[in-house]
Amino acid sequence: MKRVIYIVSVFVYWLILAAAMPGGTAVETIRTANETGVQQRTLEVGEGRDFTTVAEAVGQAGKGDTIVIHPGTYNESSLVISETIVIMGMDRPVIDFGHQGEGFRIVADQVHIEGLEIRNVPTSHSRDHAAIRLDRVSGGKIIDNHLDDTFFGIYLARSHDVEIRDNRMRAYHIRESISANGIHLWNSNRASISGNTIIGHRDGIYLEYVEASDIHDNHAERNLRYGLHFMFSDDCTYSRNRFEDNGAGVAVMYSKRVIMKDNVFIKNWGASSYGLLLKEITDSEIVHNEFSENTTGIRAEGSDRVKIHRNRFNRNGWAIRITASSMNNLITQNNFIDNAFDVSTNSRQNNSTFEENYWDKYSGYDLKGDGFGDVPYRPVRLFSLIVERNPMALMLLRSLFVQILDLTERIMPTITPETLVDEKPLMREVSL
Repeated sequence: MKRVIYIVSVFVYWLILAAAMPGGTAVETIRTANETGVQQRTLEVGEGRDFTTVAEAVGQAGKGDTIVIHPGTYNESSLVISETIVIMGMDRPVIDFGHQGEGFRIVADQVHIEGLEIRNVPTSHSRDHAAIRLDRVSGGKIIDNHLDDTFFGIYLARSHDVEIRDNRMRAYHIRESISANGIHLWNSNRASISGNTIIGHRDGIYLEYVEASDIHDNHAERNLRYGLHFMFSDDCTYSRNRFEDNGAGVAVMYSKRVIMKDNVFIKNWGASSYGLLLKEITDSEIVHNEFSENTTGIRAEGSDRVKIHRNRFNRNGWAIRITASSMNNLITQNNFIDNAFDVSTNSRQNNSTFEENYWDKYSGYDLKGDGFGDVPYRPVRLFSLIVERNPMALMLLRSLFVQILDLTERIMPTITPETLVDEKPLMREVSL
């Protein structure tokens, strides 16, 4: 009973105090009071409001408070958030850091930032300046913000259980050496990254030493290096993302138990570009993805026990380039359509299994009527081995000589890998 009386007394006290404030123009009083008497206030920023700058409001905010920023442009510098608060933009106010110092640096758990436009965070060769940086925190939400002309966009360092959703990021650097990543995670686990659009950064999304995170429904386009780049990051899932026209597509390195499904890898062109690079990947799955108009769809180096199935490879230079150092992979139920080279390798030895794929270049027959070709298919062209050893030979790709060379090798195979063969090629495309 005494506890109830105490809570009611605190609530009534703050109602009386609010009524006594002239015109209610000071900091709006508490909306709730908890059992310990911690106040939750709404602090308003804008012309004619409680504060005229975001820095002033941040300096006055306490645990549980909400800062509401009204429309306008606010010239700020290096805002440190050290309390668990909500920062909410109304009609997307602009926070302009004027190329001076860092942006928001969050060092408190469970901070929520939403609805802002953050501009002009400067390049630095010695510090990781970011529009929003979370440092050693647990929880938090970064939702529906627009980041324009920033160095790093959103940066997580040793921060866990953070949601990054529906943000738009645009950078304008033209060289990798002076650019940084749109979304950058280092040693941060259980992140949820979804619905973001990242354009013009070094890497769209970069993860290093990250575990158990879900990256889905993002769009990474025209980034200088990779749309997605992650290393030493186990048990992560990447789904329904679109990686388009990036410098070198997507790189997945030194990781285990990775699932990549329902993604689109498109128009990642360049002398050493690819849709997806697998390097030292084990026990992973690549399923229901589209690889279209890339220099190379998938390049696998030293990757073991990866299942690549039910994907579509369409109009790539190379659909799959797999090195002899890759072991015990299963490539099955994929569609290979209109690629210059369906499969290429650097050795006559094959340590992976190709079976039950559809190959548009297969000219066999199905007298049994079981849907599988009666004649095995060898997807490695002799000319592809020549190009592996002498890339300049690629200029002869459409020549009559190369067609005769490939036909001869198909009839009497002597150089192409003897064991790289699909024993049961499909007669019709796989329905994905």
